[in-house]
Amino acid sequence: MPLRLEIKRKFAQRSERVKSVDLHPTEPWILSSLYSGSVCIWDYRAQAMVKSFEVSELPVRSAKFVSRKQWVVAGADDMFIRVYNYNTMDKVTFNPKDTNTFASASLDRTTKIWSLGSPDPNFTLDGHQKGVNCVDYFTGGDRPYLITGSDDSTAKVWDYQTKSCVQTLEGHTHNISAVCFHPELPIIITGSEDGTVRIWHSTTYRLENTLNYGLERVWAVGYMKGSRRMVIGYDEGTIMIKMGREVPVASMDTSGKIIWAKHNEIQTVNIKTVGAGFEVTDGERLPLAVKELGSCDLYPQSLKHNPNGRFVVVCGDGEYIIYTALAWRNRSFGSALEFVWSSEGEYAIRESTSRIKIFNKSFQEKKSIRPTFSAERIFGGVLLAMCSSDFICFYDWVDCRLIRRIDVTVKNLYWADSGDLVAIASDTSFYILKYNRDVVASYLEGGKPVDEEGVEDAFELLHEVNERVRTGIWVGDCFIYNNSSWRLNYCVGGEVTTMYHLDRPMYLLGYLANQSRVYLIDKEFNVIGYTLLLSLIEYKTLVMRGDLERANEILPSIPKAQYNSVAHFLESRGMLEEALEIATDADYKFDLAVQLGKLDVAKAIAIEAQSESKWKQLGELAMSTGKLEMAEECLHQAKDLSGLLLLYSSLGDAEGIKKLASLSKGHGKNNVAFLCLFMLGKLEDCIQLLIDSNRIPEAALMARSYLPSKVSEIVAIWRNDLSKVNPKAAESLADPSEYPNLFDDWQVALTVEKSVASQRGLYPPAGDYLNHAEKSDSTLVEAFKRMQVIEDVEPVDPDEENGEPDQEVLEENEMENMDEVVPVGADEHEEGEEQSSTNNEGAASA
Repeated sequence: MPLRLEIKRKFAQRSERVKSVDLHPTEPWILSSLYSGSVCIWDYRAQAMVKSFEVSELPVRSAKFVSRKQWVVAGADDMFIRVYNYNTMDKVTFNPKDTNTFASASLDRTTKIWSLGSPDPNFTLDGHQKGVNCVDYFTGGDRPYLITGSDDSTAKVWDYQTKSCVQTLEGHTHNISAVCFHPELPIIITGSEDGTVRIWHSTTYRLENTLNYGLERVWAVGYMKGSRRMVIGYDEGTIMIKMGREVPVASMDTSGKIIWAKHNEIQTVNIKTVGAGFEVTDGERLPLAVKELGSCDLYPQSLKHNPNGRFVVVCGDGEYIIYTALAWRNRSFGSALEFVWSSEGEYAIRESTSRIKIFNKSFQEKKSIRPTFSAERIFGGVLLAMCSSDFICFYDWVDCRLIRRIDVTVKNLYWADSGDLVAIASDTSFYILKYNRDVVASYLEGGKPVDEEGVEDAFELLHEVNERVRTGIWVGDCFIYNNSSWRLNYCVGGEVTTMYHLDRPMYLLGYLANQSRVYLIDKEFNVIGYTLLLSLIEYKTLVMRGDLERANEILPSIPKAQYNSVAHFLESRGMLEEALEIATDADYKFDLAVQLGKLDVAKAIAIEAQSESKWKQLGELAMSTGKLEMAEECLHQAKDLSGLLLLYSSLGDAEGIKKLASLSKGHGKNNVAFLCLFMLGKLEDCIQLLIDSNRIPEAALMARSYLPSKVSEIVAIWRNDLSKVNPKAAESLADPSEYPNLFDDWQVALTVEKSVASQRGLYPPAGDYLNHAEKSDSTLVEAFKRMQVIEDVEPVDPDEENGEPDQEVLEENEMENMDEVVPVGADEHEEGEEQSSTNNEGAASA
């Protein structure tokens, strides 16, 4: 049966004729030497050229990487070998099992085997009808073979111990220019000038596949040990392909016994053999003793234990063989493209896209199905699933009745042990569904007809997660998986938690509940374990089911270090009260207390943490909830002077504003200090603060508006300071005492200042706000001038003896006009408006 390897093109690049290619062992690089005399390095991940070397004007026949030296060694037709700091080359191939011997291919139709210590060949292999272009050794340990490619359009496999030809591969129609044994897969690759690459089975020598990418003649084939990637060099470019899957063929049963396949050899290890004295570290390779279990008659492409672990099935080459897990004895075999186990130990095989067979536990055929669609894949578990390109159908194992059709592109399927949950993985996301077996049973027992869509309520979509699943397993109701970014995650109730970041590609084997560890395997068959507490999974599962009483019983068995993880899970479920009780991290607990509005709990945490940000957050919350005393304390602790200004001004707390003014000066917050002094009517202190802050021009302008008597003093200071920078500008400053004509209403402003000086220390009660609000549209100077006009035009009372106005009336008018304006007002309308705000009774004006 054919191998049926899936082949995907990973890289394509057009260029001059390619004479040789090579893959770097650690970097994602392809090296190709060209007929034009150049050597190019391509990055197949970035799909871009890394570097190019102009080697010669003649063709470069071979180029190779020397990774340990970071070299490229190139050999050209000008008879020179050049080292460019990256590669190695040649038509000579060394024996990987004996590095003192090598084989050379020649156009004299022979292949010679040489030793490094002798100038003469050990022997000659003669069998081709034309010149030999290429040679390669078999890298496996069981056969002393090498392969040659010739201009006679054939490739020959030789046994270099018996010096005989084992097999001749025929099929190419032109010269064969490249041959190789794949180091990982049981295949031989040949490339020819007919433009094709042919893939042959290395055991049966059967032609498996023919590749033709339309880039003219093939000149070189390259590979990298430990990888499924291959690179092909053509006349017009380079192609990289990936053959098969890189997931190691391995399986672990519920007791910790692992069986894996390396080529046709079957090996086993047991995790329980790791001694109790060995300290297992997360992410470290386990020191396991490998035991040879036997060999397999076919090349394994998949290997899987049955549910109870007694049997192991190996599938590959279009066939399957069932072995006993302990003695590795053959129990059953047959032809199949795919093989799956049921949850009860029965199994199904897919013979073709139109024929599925079901077998019982005694390996006897029980039923045969011919689906009405093309079944491209099948999956086992509680139900038998068959999928096409864009949908999946579930059938019961007993009568093969359709349970449900779901329109989704399926990459893999994972059933929970309980049979109630299933994860369907697609290329970009995965879905967790609940299987309602009771609904299905009652529907089928009722004798109702099942249409092409199946039972409508058979499945219920619980969660959708936008992550690609590489491999996955279920532990209870917890789905463990690694994603495309190689992070090890688990999902409970739709909440995804990242356990570890993997440093290389790894694949899930299983979970051992008695060790609370999940085990993975890498491509080199190293087994690695990570801790995942079973009690933590059980707790989250019970919370999801709503059984909080049992969940709280399990909680003490969870280590304290995991409590924050539990609290985050509870928060995601909306259980903030429970999360607050469990959380141990102070920052997280504070956030929960703030969300719940538990200010006393948050305050206790803030006192312990002494974090200004926490105090500020708590102060804002206390202010919004009306707890002003706590808000004041929190703002003091947070040193939030702006917040205190807002609080005191809103409360009309004059004493508080006085203290805040001193506090702000001490902390250098002059803007807050200025506002405090201004609200208190301490204009002299405001001006002095501006002078101390080197804001002398602003101090002069403020004095002009509010304290005209101080202007001359400040102008002198301003002149003295400005003369150090610009003497001419300093001389141009006008002093109102010297030039009163330049300042409008200067004498009136001085008079008003004296009149209202006694009013600046008084703070009217908040109850008088409406009276002041209606009189806030004029300044003191305007009010004083209006009062003078009234005095000039008011008629004289005939009863007055000296023709003077009634002093009581004047005083009454003056006091009424005084009430209309702010005690610190002057020339400008804005200042008058600014001072019109009012406070609570007995408190300072804000």
